Amino acid sequence: MDERVNVVLFEPEIPQNTGNIMRTCVAAGCALHLIEPLGFDIDNPKFKRATTNHITWADYKKYKNYEEFAAANPGEYFFMTRYGKLPPSKIDFAAIPSDRKIYLIFGKESTGVPYDILSAHLDRCFRIPMAGECRSLNLSNAAAIAIYECMRQLDYPGLSLTEVQKGEDFLESYDATLGR
Repeated sequence: MDERVNVVLFEPEIPQNTGNIMRTCVAAGCALHLIEPLGFDIDNPKFKRATTNHITWADYKKYKNYEEFAAANPGEYFFMTRYGKLPPSKIDFAAIPSDRKIYLIFGKESTGVPYDILSAHLDRCFRIPMAGECRSLNLSNAAAIAIYECMRQLDYPGLSLTEVQKGEDFLESYDATLGR
């Protein structure tokens, strides 16, 4: 995995969330790291269908535990938690040297990242601002927000800013009478 921006899911439980996040990682050009145990079988055809077959293009790796992941992946770690005190927009991702990898770490849906890991990185904990009555957002929605805030600050490295599949000038050449 060579990608600068990496997404880490700590013991994800819901296959649809992981599938959606995998699809977002493919779209954003991010590597995905999955820390076991997973709450589902990644080789199951139902999971692959949940990824809308983006698993074919996904750059992902599984780890037996957090310690194995951390030992294999030096870089700058940032942890999404409802206990964080900064929104992702206040983290200066662009100031991180380009030779350092960025890891956006998300916890399992039921309990998040373990408190002992979070407390060792208090200055790297962030949250998405929301109404006080709301406990949290769906994991895949929260991951997408954080991924694209990081990519925005880095000026969307390697991503296309125009339509590629139908062509950059598709709308300009669209003929409503012909439907094309």
